[in-house]
Amino acid sequence: MKFRVERDVLAEAVTWAARGLPTRPPVPVLAGVLLEAATDGTLTLSAFDYEVSARVSVAAEVDEAGTVLVSGRLLADISRNLPSKPVDVATEGQKVQVTCGSSRFSLLTMPVDDYPTLPTMPEATGTVPGDVFTLAVSQVTTAAGRDDTLPILTGVRVEIDGSRMTLLATDRYRLAMRTLDWNPGGSDAAAVALVPARTLADTAKALGASASVDLALGRTGAGDGLVGFEAGSRRTTSRLLDGEYPKVTAIFPTTTDVSAVVETASLVEAVKRVALVAERNTPVRLRFTDGQLTIEAGQGDDAQASESIEAQLEGGEVEIAFNPQYLLDGLGALHQPWARLAFTQPTKPALLTGQGEADAEADDSFQYVLMPVRLAS
Repeated sequence: MKFRVERDVLAEAVTWAARGLPTRPPVPVLAGVLLEAATDGTLTLSAFDYEVSARVSVAAEVDEAGTVLVSGRLLADISRNLPSKPVDVATEGQKVQVTCGSSRFSLLTMPVDDYPTLPTMPEATGTVPGDVFTLAVSQVTTAAGRDDTLPILTGVRVEIDGSRMTLLATDRYRLAMRTLDWNPGGSDAAAVALVPARTLADTAKALGASASVDLALGRTGAGDGLVGFEAGSRRTTSRLLDGEYPKVTAIFPTTTDVSAVVETASLVEAVKRVALVAERNTPVRLRFTDGQLTIEAGQGDDAQASESIEAQLEGGEVEIAFNPQYLLDGLGALHQPWARLAFTQPTKPALLTGQGEADAEADDSFQYVLMPVRLAS
């Protein structure tokens, strides 16, 4: 194998393919990236760890077609640090020579025959704008569980109903749901899948700059099903999580007695400052009165802090407490200048939504439900 490729092209391609490689693979070859140079001037880079696959094709000047397997992380580190010149790659025996200007690297190869076959991309289900997809995924994955002992909650439930897509995630302490319009392959499109949140987040970040992202669902809901994403020359697949997602939509409040509208940035800064005195796992208290919200933390002999900001209150006065980080996560996911917090009572879940103006209607396309912390009497 022998080819020449531009440094930036190679670096981007290797970074994309190697981004999800395991640090401690159960089999050594799973740490590799497969390079396939074809006589038509195409260089294809692939990676697969039996859970997630990544594949990208780029243009290259191919003198000799061939296939080789090398350490993905090492090749990514090298390609990012090469001088801004064309890169020549060629095999010599059991090694791969990488030359760029006066820089020269010699990499050991891995046995190609031991490398697993990449899964076939499922048939495309529809497309979604890249920026919309990236934002929606980032909003929802902030609430996904990170406890591997509860694998179901480490996923994002993706439901497709015609031209409507709904993303849902929870870690039992907060719940995030985002609905968006997309372009299905057919008007009767319907599917439900549970996608690993970490994989979904990484994929959205990597593909979001594209104009549109193709979504492909295999056997919906099955443990051996696949979900695929494709944008341009990049494609990735992931196994779906197996199991029934809990019916958490019933947690969303259907009616609320009290609501308050606060400037998002002001609330974020105030919570950050007040939370500085909050001990680990202790809440911040929010006391809503007419025209004002007071945030407090600490009590008794401990360090204490308080800050008041303007708030538009509808309903009676209320005091409620939250885990400060969970509250900040929700506010950060709004991407709206104003935040609306709605309650029924201090012991019931609170609903957080965003809006463009202080006196506008709430934007229900993103909803964040936060479980309150019970206040000591």
